[in-house]
Amino acid sequence: MNAMRMNKYYLSKGSHNILLDEESNIDVVRFFELLKDSNESLWDECTTHSKLSVIARVLTIKWDYKLSKASYDNIIQWVKSMLPKRNRLK
Repeated sequence: MNAMRMNKYYLSKGSHNILLDEESNIDVVRFFELLKDSNESLWDECTTHSKLSVIARVLTIKWDYKLSKASYDNIIQWVKSMLPKRNRLK
């Protein structure tokens, strides 16, 4: 597997390709995904919120008011029902 480099893959970040070792750099992949999400608008015409800003705000509310995971999931589903169909909220 190592000789064939099957345990490695590339992450495209703009014009850069970063070689990542799948086993040791999963946190790096997640970090780059967060960076990408921080620049991606919630939907095409949205100029005020990114995917990351919405998730961060809802998680802050969850923490501040000690909401359960079920409450958080319910809020996310409710918010998604109000967004345009082509929104990017996960």
